[in-house]
Amino acid sequence: MIRVRSFLSFVLLLGLAACAVGPNYKRPPVETPASFKEAPEGWKVAEPQDANVRANWWEIFGDADLNALVERVASANQTLQQSLANYNRAVALARQARASFFPTVNGGASTSRGSANSAVGNSVAITSDEVSLSASWEPDLWGSVRRNLESQRATVAATRAQLESTRLSLQAQVVQDYFQLRIADAQRKLFEEAVQAYQRSLELTRNRYTQGVVTRADVVQAEAQLAAAQAQYTDIEASRAQLEHAIAILVGVPPSALTIEAKPELARGIALPNIPAVVPSQLLERRPDIAGAERQMASTNALIGVAEAAWYPVLDLSATVGYRNDQWAGLLSAPNRLWSLGASLVQTIFDGGARSASIDAAKASYDASVANYRQTVLSAFQEVEDNLATLRVLAQESVYENEAVRAARESLDLTTNQYKAGTVSYLNVITAQTTLLSNQQSALGLLSRQLVASSVLISALGGGWQPSASAQAAPEVAGR
Repeated sequence: MIRVRSFLSFVLLLGLAACAVGPNYKRPPVETPASFKEAPEGWKVAEPQDANVRANWWEIFGDADLNALVERVASANQTLQQSLANYNRAVALARQARASFFPTVNGGASTSRGSANSAVGNSVAITSDEVSLSASWEPDLWGSVRRNLESQRATVAATRAQLESTRLSLQAQVVQDYFQLRIADAQRKLFEEAVQAYQRSLELTRNRYTQGVVTRADVVQAEAQLAAAQAQYTDIEASRAQLEHAIAILVGVPPSALTIEAKPELARGIALPNIPAVVPSQLLERRPDIAGAERQMASTNALIGVAEAAWYPVLDLSATVGYRNDQWAGLLSAPNRLWSLGASLVQTIFDGGARSASIDAAKASYDASVANYRQTVLSAFQEVEDNLATLRVLAQESVYENEAVRAARESLDLTTNQYKAGTVSYLNVITAQTTLLSNQQSALGLLSRQLVASSVLISALGGGWQPSASAQAAPEVAGR
């Protein structure tokens, strides 16, 4: 009993004396500007009450069809399911790493029969029956297990951030494809109206040709204009179908299983939102890709400690209790009891530089993760700046384009009346009609770019990302 107590005391002292080698993690600094270069006047830090908008950020556009499509991404998109499986795997690996803190206990039973020569030269049968319970434990003297668990926990947080980054990216892609589909609906309606107008113009020209007022050339020009508009209308049909197919894949169904009703009036009815704003430093907390890159740094930093712990000796403690007898009957009795306690200390003396190379590799991996983190931050700033600039310029451009549409429509009315009066040729009408249609297309194109840029900006600002979700380890692996 005294030996057992001494052994346990020795183990306790080892646990108290244990230390974790390797550098403690400290987030490297990154240069963060005080404000965005392209931010318009009035851009300010987001108010806390806009969190309910950020949770389902696409609802800010006020489109029920869009809301229904985006919500289907969470349950059916296979890319998202893959990211979820990767997160669950990271949680399981962290639990596996945590198990290394505890001893391994094995139970066994065995029986054997053999023979041996006795002292007088006779062969004697020998039977041995045994049941035992053994335990082995490698105390974490140098923090290798702790550093490995630290790395795995950081990996869990990084994988969780990657899951949210994937979710945000898929949501943004659905929103962008949906906006382009609605713009395609509006363009299709625009060309449908243009085809109808060109058909009326062709009928008018044919009547005037029959009356001898115009030449055959005017009729041919009208026919060519009508055919070109019909071809463009057909091309829009193909583009819309492809967008609908892309949305189907994003919501996790075959293209044949999704039909989105055409609503050409919706495109112009979608209001450009006032996007909740942030200062640049808040991107470090709001964006899941940045959070994931930061957690990856913590993971690789901890692996340096794992590599450095290989320089120190490994202590292994073992214990066995059980019973052994030459027959099963009466096996579990005091005279047949056996026990053992043992300890071994192993130190690698020469490994050809393998441990030094492992440490250098771990440090290089950490340096790479630092560079990746800083590049991710820079790319995030660029994405926000790009879309701020895009929205600012497009807002100005839309004012001019709307005025161009108004002037082109008035010009067409005047030119058509002049043609009917016989004061201008049909070429003037074609020119006016082409100008109006071109400006109307440009106006729709600008609206499409504004809607897409708005959705990209919201996702670039973090969308519905909640920073606390990845800042903590998963409950399954928290604590020792």
